[in-house]
Amino acid sequence: MASLVSSPFTLPASKADQLSSLSQKHFFLHSFLPKKINNLPNSKSSLKVKCAAVGNGLFTQTTPEVRRIVPENKNNLPTVKIVYVVLEAQYQSSLSSAVQSLNQNSNFASFEVVGYLVEELRDENTYKTFCKDLEDANIFIGSLIFVEELALKVKTAVEKERDRLDAVLVFPSMPEVMRLNKLGSFSMSQLGQSKSPFFQLFKRKKQGAGFADSMLKLVRTLPKVLKYLPSDKAQDARLYILSLQFWLGGSPDNLQNFLKMISSSYVPALKGTKVDYSDPVLFLDSGIWHPLAPCMYDDVKEYLNWYGTRRDVNEKLRGPDAPVIGLVLQRSHIVTGDESHYVAVIMELEAKGAKVIPIFAGGLDFSGPVERFLIDPVTKKPMVNSVVSLTGFALVGGPARQDHPRAVEALMKLDVPYIVALPLVFQTTEEWLNSTLGLHPIQVALQVALPELDGGMEPIVFAGRDPRTGKSHALHKRVEQLCTRAIKWAELKRKSKTEKKLAITVFSFPPDKGNVGTAAYLNVFASIYSVLKDLQKDGYNVEGLPETAEALIEDVIHDKEAQFNSPNLNVAYKMSVREYQNLTPYAPALEENWGKPPGNLNSDGENLLVYGKQYGNVFIGVQPTFGYEGDPMRLLFSKSASPHHGFAAYYSFVEKIFEADAVLHFGTHGSLEFMPGKQVGMSDVCYPDSLIGNIPNVYYYAANNPSEATIAKRRSYANTISYLTPPAENAGLYKGLKQLSELISSYQSLKDSGRGQQIVSSIISTARQCNLDKDVELPEEGEEISAKERDLVVGKVYSKIMEIESRLLPCGLHVIGEPPSAMEAVATLVNIAALDRPEDGISSLPSILAETVGRNIEDVYRGSDKGILKDVELLRQITEASRGAISAFVQKTTNKNGQVVDVADKLSSILGFGINEPWIQYLSNTKFYRADREKLRVLFEFLGECLKLVVADNELGSLKQALEGKYVEPGPGGDPIRNPKVLPTGKNIHALDPQAIPTTAAMQSAKVVVDRLVERQKVDNGGKYPETVALVLWGTDNIKTYGESLAQVLWMIGVRPVADTFGRVNRVEPVSLEELGRPRIDVVVNCSGVFRDLFINQMNLLDRAVKMVAELDEPWITGCTKRLIRLSFKMRTC
Repeated sequence: MASLVSSPFTLPASKADQLSSLSQKHFFLHSFLPKKINNLPNSKSSLKVKCAAVGNGLFTQTTPEVRRIVPENKNNLPTVKIVYVVLEAQYQSSLSSAVQSLNQNSNFASFEVVGYLVEELRDENTYKTFCKDLEDANIFIGSLIFVEELALKVKTAVEKERDRLDAVLVFPSMPEVMRLNKLGSFSMSQLGQSKSPFFQLFKRKKQGAGFADSMLKLVRTLPKVLKYLPSDKAQDARLYILSLQFWLGGSPDNLQNFLKMISSSYVPALKGTKVDYSDPVLFLDSGIWHPLAPCMYDDVKEYLNWYGTRRDVNEKLRGPDAPVIGLVLQRSHIVTGDESHYVAVIMELEAKGAKVIPIFAGGLDFSGPVERFLIDPVTKKPMVNSVVSLTGFALVGGPARQDHPRAVEALMKLDVPYIVALPLVFQTTEEWLNSTLGLHPIQVALQVALPELDGGMEPIVFAGRDPRTGKSHALHKRVEQLCTRAIKWAELKRKSKTEKKLAITVFSFPPDKGNVGTAAYLNVFASIYSVLKDLQKDGYNVEGLPETAEALIEDVIHDKEAQFNSPNLNVAYKMSVREYQNLTPYAPALEENWGKPPGNLNSDGENLLVYGKQYGNVFIGVQPTFGYEGDPMRLLFSKSASPHHGFAAYYSFVEKIFEADAVLHFGTHGSLEFMPGKQVGMSDVCYPDSLIGNIPNVYYYAANNPSEATIAKRRSYANTISYLTPPAENAGLYKGLKQLSELISSYQSLKDSGRGQQIVSSIISTARQCNLDKDVELPEEGEEISAKERDLVVGKVYSKIMEIESRLLPCGLHVIGEPPSAMEAVATLVNIAALDRPEDGISSLPSILAETVGRNIEDVYRGSDKGILKDVELLRQITEASRGAISAFVQKTTNKNGQVVDVADKLSSILGFGINEPWIQYLSNTKFYRADREKLRVLFEFLGECLKLVVADNELGSLKQALEGKYVEPGPGGDPIRNPKVLPTGKNIHALDPQAIPTTAAMQSAKVVVDRLVERQKVDNGGKYPETVALVLWGTDNIKTYGESLAQVLWMIGVRPVADTFGRVNRVEPVSLEELGRPRIDVVVNCSGVFRDLFINQMNLLDRAVKMVAELDEPWITGCTKRLIRLSFKMRTC
């Protein structure tokens, strides 16, 4: 059925000429190609599109002219001109229909209308046209304008004409735009101020689902109350709320009556003209909708009763054994008639044998309907096996202010896999197809990044948009894949554990037998063995599992019957070329790069080889390599490359021969998610999409690498489960460096004796042997120097070896399911305790200890950097005391085996208020015995909570939840030292809202770092400020630090980010030279590929910041005047 509503698509000849050679192959874009491709017309006039790698898809190329209706006005009626701006195009068709009907049937006025999608206003020419249209408009309408930079453009343009306009109606948008509302004496200019009556009316403490429901009820009842109030203000307010009802109703009839009401009430040319209009036709605020149902339902039992009586479906679909899929829809698409893409998904699911419960909401909060319609009110169990949101937005808040904790709470109650699919919003189908980038960056931020914070996964583009009508249309192949994957996830909830088949995929990079089973910070085979033992205990069929992890390695790596020239991996399956071609529809696409199958990789010359070993219903397979030993990164950096035949054969085997119910990619990271294709929002020609097929993908990923985990989520549709990275420990000293440390200790005790000069000579000689003269300026050996200079030389050497000693190195490898030992926990807590957390009222342990001896820790750090001997020594004492106090604390929760156990119980007895607190006992024997006890108690309470998180183990539990078709709680990835909320691991790892960085805290930290760097450079450069600083922006680092590196660039050039009402950063403003206290610094920024792709909005922010500063009229800028600030966008993978 879905294919009946998918739209055909033909590219004009002018566009066809631009297509890359890749797109001319006849095996691409199944969504738009006919089944038989040998009959394609060889015509210059048109070309059936397959896929093009042309353009970057940054901004939509649609034109508002397709939304312009100019009346003929043969009867010389007054003309009412309406200009509207909306986020999405679903109102276009309905509003155009309403205006055309009015122009045909109205005897009181002619209506001219022109509409703009808010994203179109980025284009300067379009914005100028918009401003010109406003000059002679009567009515302005705006809705869902939540992108600040565009909201400000709308505000600027409308403000100029506001007093002249007859009516300004703005529905839910940013406050700056809402304040433009004007309807007679009704205004929202005071919105947000305590004296505003609407502020008082809408003021609530909790703005959850209940608040949204009460507000919708208020919108329904308020006009009835206001109708009986005599004042003009009350009547104008009533008409505003009626307008909102009409707008939310969205049908052509509602919009027709809306235009009649507003124009007759406020357009001067129509004053006194009697115009009849009907009251709004109200739809349910939330409920259940099915295209074949006689009505909308607000009771799930009534809906299911209707479903059970349907005669158009077979008995199996009506029966109790069919999988049930919940769908989340936007009411505005339903009421405006722009629902064909929803119909396609519903029909496709039912054609595949699944029941559907399609729920909708009128507001921006879907959590209430989820709980009300998808959870059984009696048993509290889910009535569905998986849920697919077709809105593309976050569950609570849509494009406005999101409430992720509320969304997570609702989804945890539901406890089923949660998929968020995407309709194209800011692009037409053509623009998306032609884009190498994929989705528009604003859509990535609003409809990919934000739903990920709710635990949403699989951002599959299932609907396109017609550039002429603005209507959505289903993309048949995308809909088919979406529905199949949703049912596959649902089957995980329904199948028994003994039946389920799991394919565990390990990696081998660089390609070599010795690297099989490698992953960042993870002991892969020990972890797999731990996982399989636990799954076996839980009822999964893991027949023949060896007795030890070492035996497991032998089974997988060694082929006992190796008779051909290849790595001696165990061959699990030999796939003939004919079978491979039958199972892999995209196989011909690989021949351009790799020739005819079977090729040379994963092949014996006749067959394609799948390496691995099967144990019952579990297959452990080795993912084929990126390339080959001579060119291991071949596939990673070439856009025109493709996976080789062996790679494709592996995933065809897993899905279609082994018939895996799920695949588990084990550790950070493989190459599937890095295969060529669109960055986000892939089509069916993108290799990650083709390779993963319809298999649910679970992926163990290092908690400290959210940037690449995000790529895996978006490009291989992975449910990424975080695992703990091993704690970092001080590197320590060895050989000559240790001897140097001992010499410095001798100098400190004997420097005032006659041996001072002799010891310093030994220190200088040993420092040269250790190559420290490359980092520290040392006098010549034998040179006579004063006592003060000796102290300075020793201090600088001491500072350097302390820096080397304190460098952090990971301790060993993590094993899934094994909590850290006490010593590992100490290493983590020492690093956590080293950071001030002013937002939580927590002082760092080093700063508390420094205050005890009357010093500021920042001054101690500076003194140590300069090599001041007493400061270097004090810093060493503080470091030792910090570790000792925390070791004493952790020791109280440790058993005889060195494992931290029963943390909660033991901490409650430790965290008292007396002298017996272990950190107090330890510090009482040091020079820091007078440390502030209240600050220490607050800090150690926080460390106690962190300790609970560090040793909590949910990595195995979350995997089992995913394999049982349950919801895996989302959590941030990043550095657990900076952000302990990363812990405990075992969460569905996500990055962050890309529009929310840099945060205020990140900016504060960046100022400290930049000021220290500039100060040090000034000292090293003889009192001169640095002219140029080079800086690399890495994706992972900016996620971990919430944009600290980005903030450093901004502070160097002297600008600060400006957050909007919702905390999103879309603007910057210059900092004056007086406030900056120094010249602006020329910055060369090198952006990694991951940063570029994840933070497209911030790339735009950097561009604007650079241009803003370069155009400032300032007398001096670091001596390089307008040679300011260069941005070098150089692709690099991090």
